[in-house]
Amino acid sequence: MKTALSIAGSDSSGGAGVQADIKTMTVNGVFAMCAITALTAQNTLGVRSVVESTPEFLKDQIDAVFEDIRPDAVKIGMVSSAELIRVIADRLVYYKAENVVVDPVMVATSGSRLMRSNAVSVLKRELLPLAALVTPNIPEAEALSGERIQGKEDMERAAKHIADTYGCAVLVKGGHSVSDANDLLYANGVCKWFDGKRIDNPNTHGTGCTLSSAIAANLAKGYDLEASVQRAKDYISGALAAMLDLGNGSGPMNHAFDLNGKFFR
Repeated sequence: MKTALSIAGSDSSGGAGVQADIKTMTVNGVFAMCAITALTAQNTLGVRSVVESTPEFLKDQIDAVFEDIRPDAVKIGMVSSAELIRVIADRLVYYKAENVVVDPVMVATSGSRLMRSNAVSVLKRELLPLAALVTPNIPEAEALSGERIQGKEDMERAAKHIADTYGCAVLVKGGHSVSDANDLLYANGVCKWFDGKRIDNPNTHGTGCTLSSAIAANLAKGYDLEASVQRAKDYISGALAAMLDLGNGSGPMNHAFDLNGKFFR
């Protein structure tokens, strides 16, 4: 069985972060593991508080996984401090990690800021060059590229800037009133658009975590980058279309919409 490691924060309400990653990876057919960067007290209405892992403890978690069950892919989500980013980069280089997918989580769906400003420069310098793929949304792509994004041509220019600067493939996610649900993959100097149908569902908590985890799971299974992105988009569309409605704010998706079998019933 193929394996994948999520390095991300814990979401106490279960819709995003490590919880979403584990659900997504499991349903997408790989064995999921985790190294937790922070504990968050949050729900569908927002983030109440955050307690970071220490750099030493995060290192121990990553070492414990790689030394025993080497992951076939690594997904990196919320990392709020420069010190933790440096630990992750150091360990990924040490273990020569493969199929690294970085979701540069800077702001939660609820609007809460999840990355300190001094951490962004370290993310750019030390972590992005190790990525096979980085998956920014529109505001994150603007922060990483320094480009203003208002349409498809802007998305293409920003993606090229990020890819050329950091040497990784880039999936700029549509939404945020730009390009509807269409995403742009820029890899090896080529742009490829992945058209999506916008689903009228206000419950989008954890969509970024889920998409990047699904991509990592498919890379772990041996799919190429384009196929991994397409399969991940199809999966997240199904999870949104299941219309799960939990909580009083932007609720989670149904990650298990496609599960069957006697133990699920």
